[in-house]
Amino acid sequence: MLASRLLSILMLLQTRGRLSAATLAREFEVSVRTIHRDIDQLSAAGIPVYAERGRDGGFALMDGYRTRLTGLTQPEAEAIFLAGLPGPAAELGLADLLAGARLKLLAALPANIQPDAERIASRFHLDPVGWFRGADPLPSLPTIARAVWSGHFLKLRYRRAGKTEVRPCRLGPLALVLKGGIWYLVAQSGKSVRTYRAANIHDAEIAEEIFARPKEFDLAAYWQKASRDYEAGLYREQAVVRLSPKAMRRLELLGPFVSKAAQTSAGKPDRQGWLRCTLPIESGEYGLCELMRLGDEAEILGPPAVRAQMASMLAAMARRYRTRRL
Repeated sequence: MLASRLLSILMLLQTRGRLSAATLAREFEVSVRTIHRDIDQLSAAGIPVYAERGRDGGFALMDGYRTRLTGLTQPEAEAIFLAGLPGPAAELGLADLLAGARLKLLAALPANIQPDAERIASRFHLDPVGWFRGADPLPSLPTIARAVWSGHFLKLRYRRAGKTEVRPCRLGPLALVLKGGIWYLVAQSGKSVRTYRAANIHDAEIAEEIFARPKEFDLAAYWQKASRDYEAGLYREQAVVRLSPKAMRRLELLGPFVSKAAQTSAGKPDRQGWLRCTLPIESGEYGLCELMRLGDEAEILGPPAVRAQMASMLAAMARRYRTRRL
């Protein structure tokens, strides 16, 4: 544990520069006194780390000092090779760079770790795209990625979901997120931060003006909240339904959010084994079409308006199929 923390402190000082003892203590969840002892051990081992006093002081490495990539454990090396997703890297235009980096990393590893780290790529393959769906066409993604990395404004045209109109936009790019095989751009528009589907971005260009990235922006926290808000906004209505045992097994077709709601709201089965549940549904006809995927193994009990809508849709379908067409 100590050796691992010492190596991690060294890597942090090498990548982030000067860090205070308090910052390092929070990072490793130890006391400031423990950090001072760790620094003393690094110095005793010949690492050129020095301390600067004062308000902006802290610990730092001598200018020009770089450690070679040593001390990497076998599980760590395997995890790094497993994390190299060739598909997303190619979409970002980084396939060649990733291949070069993997070769350099492999060359830097101890000889006893190299075979296992290299073999993992031949035994595990990560495919983030869902079944029965091809990857989105992403001609603008490499440009978007360069803008995110360089911190320049993006000029583009964007088509909102379900719309045909394409509107010009000027965005401050904050991050790229790969969710379920779909790329999203998190960007600042005016004073608000929004999420844009990369496949709906057209004619992206990097502007000359530098974007002032908000210092307080936390990508992980933003994405967690945005995901919750999206799901809550998507399912704006509820339907009380009766579900057969077969329909309960089919609920995975409607997604984990709906399936979990059914499990938590289900009452006791009736004599036929059917369960009464409350399901979140999308507003409009799309939500009814989703429920129709359960077939005749489901019955909508309420609200009355939703039940009437379903009855109207089924009646229209029945009329259409009663008419013989050649």
